[in-house]
Amino acid sequence: MHFVDPSREVLAETLLAAGPDSPTLCEGWLTKDLAAHLYLRERKAAVGIGLLIKSLARASDKATAKLASKLKTPEDYAELVNTFRSGPPALSPLKIKALDESSNLIEYFVHTEDIRRAGDRWAPRALDEEYSDALWDELIKRAAILYRGVDLGIVLVRPTGPRHVAKRAPVSVAIVGEPGELLMHAHGRTHHALVTFEGQPDAVALLQSAEVGL
Repeated sequence: MHFVDPSREVLAETLLAAGPDSPTLCEGWLTKDLAAHLYLRERKAAVGIGLLIKSLARASDKATAKLASKLKTPEDYAELVNTFRSGPPALSPLKIKALDESSNLIEYFVHTEDIRRAGDRWAPRALDEEYSDALWDELIKRAAILYRGVDLGIVLVRPTGPRHVAKRAPVSVAIVGEPGELLMHAHGRTHHALVTFEGQPDAVALLQSAEVGL
């Protein structure tokens, strides 16, 4: 089942409900900055590449800030969000469903939660089991990269039983949570992820102080 299209719809609705000037978990970004980022990453190749290559990241950030600054009114913001909602342009590689899934499934989930969890009151969404499984499958593909900066072994554990060794080391910590919560933790939203830890106290403390994510 393809989950990206409904995830895009939920993200767009969340952006519209929040309005252009709401906080997000993305450091330094309001919702209008996040909307600009989402629009540009699939319509401007240089911006998308800049998200992956550090030497181009400054240009990517500059383009995002420039576009966000042009969103002067709620109508400007809504128009941009609705353009994002309509999907990638006709000749975009993201029209290929497999590429769309690998590029956007996690992106859209995490950014939806970046908006939802930026306030004081939030609760995790009840996710369809197949959607949770899809998130888990994408997470374990990239978990080693996301935890590469942690000087520990990392084991990701779902409450229903499945587990994945993301990184091996003499001392390990198990991170336990639903796939969506594990995703948030793995992408650096460590204080906004409903997970628990199993391991030696000093190892858990080291994990909690480590840099996680891209």
